[in-house]
Amino acid sequence: MSRRPPSRSLTATPRAPWRWAVAGLCLGALPALALWAPARWLAAGVQQASGGQVLLEQARGTVWTGSARLVLTGGAGSDDRAALPGRLAWRLRPAWGGAQASIMADCCTAEPLALRAALGLGSARVQVADGSSQWPAAVLGGLGTPWNTVQPQGRLQLSTQGLALQWSDGRMQLQGQAQLDALGMSTRLSTLRPMGSYRLVLQGGRHGEAPTLQLSTLDGALLLSGSGQWVGQRLRFTGEARAAPEREAALANLLNIIGRRSGARSIITLG
Repeated sequence: MSRRPPSRSLTATPRAPWRWAVAGLCLGALPALALWAPARWLAAGVQQASGGQVLLEQARGTVWTGSARLVLTGGAGSDDRAALPGRLAWRLRPAWGGAQASIMADCCTAEPLALRAALGLGSARVQVADGSSQWPAAVLGGLGTPWNTVQPQGRLQLSTQGLALQWSDGRMQLQGQAQLDALGMSTRLSTLRPMGSYRLVLQGGRHGEAPTLQLSTLDGALLLSGSGQWVGQRLRFTGEARAAPEREAALANLLNIIGRRSGARSIITLG
């Protein structure tokens, strides 16, 4: 008579509790991992989102509180790059329905730049707190064409008032105003230093209207003017550049490059 092999007891080897313990340990580690996520993770995200044109090099700290060197480049395959003087510091915090951030640059911000982002179903909104900052124009040379040809020098003073960007159903809307004053500007394309100071005003649309862009000259020998409007997601801009009568020879080369010559004027068109 054959014997049946002894049956295996279901409680002989209690493996299930160990599995639950490991799962609990992993779940418990997730908040700590998120809290101490290294700053290089944010740097990798910024690089990917910008197509490699904005880099956060030598990143220190965490995703939530950290600093890095801000570098602008011409993107993949480009040798153009320019770094902002000093370091850029940030502070991110979760907020109801989104997040809030403050950014401080050693060279350029007397007060932190404050932003607030909110996410909804198929929509997003970024609100920029009113404020001002000042940046070196030379850093734009790192972005490649056409900035690497112009090689601008001077100061960029940025101020915002009620500025907000909203994305909904694949469309972007802009509210409020941003003003950029380019002060004491010069370029390697002209021996005249400085050429002048200029103002760009970005005005958000009202009652569903498209945002507009206005260019004017504050002072100087190179006279710039123009206006533009967003049509869909594209900017259509028309402007002109001309030299003060006594400075035509010094600015002739620049006028030939920045637009289409029409007599003493250079016509600038975008979009």
